[in-house]
Amino acid sequence: MNVIDHVRDMAAAGLHSNVRLLSSLLLTMSNNNPMLLFSRELLSASQKYQLLVYHADSLFHDKEYRNAVSKYTMALQQKKALSKTSKVRPSTGNSASTPQSQCLPSEIEVKYKMAECYTMLKQDKDAIAILDGIPSRQRTPKINMMLANLYKKAGQERPSVTSYKEVLRQCPLALDAILGLLSLSVKGAEVASMTMNVIQTVPNLDWLSVWIKAYAFVHTGDNSRAINTICSLEKKSLLRDNVDLLGSLADLYFRAGDNKNSVLKFEQAQMLDPYLIKGMDVYGYLLAREGRLEDVENLGCRLFNISDQHAEPWVVSGCHSFYSKRYSRALYLGAKAIQLNSNSVQALLLKGAALRNMGRVQEAIIHFREAIRLSPCRLDCYEGLIECYLASNSIREAMVMANNVYKTLGANAQTLTLLATVCLEDPVTQEKAKTLLDKALTQRPDYIKAVVKKAELLRSRGHIW
Repeated sequence: MNVIDHVRDMAAAGLHSNVRLLSSLLLTMSNNNPMLLFSRELLSASQKYQLLVYHADSLFHDKEYRNAVSKYTMALQQKKALSKTSKVRPSTGNSASTPQSQCLPSEIEVKYKMAECYTMLKQDKDAIAILDGIPSRQRTPKINMMLANLYKKAGQERPSVTSYKEVLRQCPLALDAILGLLSLSVKGAEVASMTMNVIQTVPNLDWLSVWIKAYAFVHTGDNSRAINTICSLEKKSLLRDNVDLLGSLADLYFRAGDNKNSVLKFEQAQMLDPYLIKGMDVYGYLLAREGRLEDVENLGCRLFNISDQHAEPWVVSGCHSFYSKRYSRALYLGAKAIQLNSNSVQALLLKGAALRNMGRVQEAIIHFREAIRLSPCRLDCYEGLIECYLASNSIREAMVMANNVYKTLGANAQTLTLLATVCLEDPVTQEKAKTLLDKALTQRPDYIKAVVKKAELLRSRGHIW
């Protein structure tokens, strides 16, 4: 057993700080006098490659990502030299391979770790580049999953779809990959066909096709059918009280403008899992809108005690500040949330609203547009943008956007009310606004926004309601 074996055993045992110290010392000794470590032979290329990888892994564990990338790069360079000069190769299952060759860290894994470092450093282009360099046949499911997410974030839909499909080909129960495909407008029937074999061969998976159908409705903006489908799943005894399904229901009720049921479902999910973070930003926003600022403050404190490395606690605290009219504080907290998760729609909406209320309308517009890009089926993203247009007297742009939303998301109480809101700004279209509001209230007599706008219209005409 040589010194490299000891380093490898410590790495396997999770003794990262020990690995970091020892590997650093050994690498320095090797660089200064390669004959010192092994009295009769140089530190071989394969041994130096291993040391560099183990050292980089320890840096990764300490979250020193830039330093880790540097050491991983040196390791890959060493591996390249090893391929040219040494006959030692990673094990291929051949019993004749040496123990040393069997222990060489995977070059593919090294590249994956480098990509992880780049994503932590917000250098997504570099992460894509390093993973793209891995031949397709050598990509593991986790590599394809990371590539799919990175492509999606970069707006490269076609390669993202290809990568998600490759994940499902290897792991047909990868549900997050399924959600990724649905979010990229891949038809639910096509996605379901990719899981049909596993549904038919594995017991107790009869619910999966319904689950896919439900989230296909979610990603096409059909909130009503999505709610009904998930409710049918949630009512099944084996899936009753599932926190993820309850969270999805809460979010769907929120999107549909049914804030009462949304809050109820969030509270139910929270009772089942007191450490729940996902969706709590929306829950906090709803509480803040209802004026329950003490509850919002308590929720924020609880979430920070769970984790301050997620966007949600920062958004919840930001909502408390926003509805306390401390817009500068809300702006800071929203920016912090975006720094932690650039895909947080609620954080973008919070920051956009704070900027708008501070008179920085053009900056706010940028944030609302990004929120729309990330979540094109969420009406509140469009509402924020239209409010910005109205605040800057850009009524024409507001009208175009409202009409587009009406055509895209369909004629429901929310889209009718949004279009009516814009029509109210122009005396010429106020009669149209009345017609739209009447239609909205016919569909949903309890829709508060429509009631408020109708009251404003009647008041402006001298009616008492």
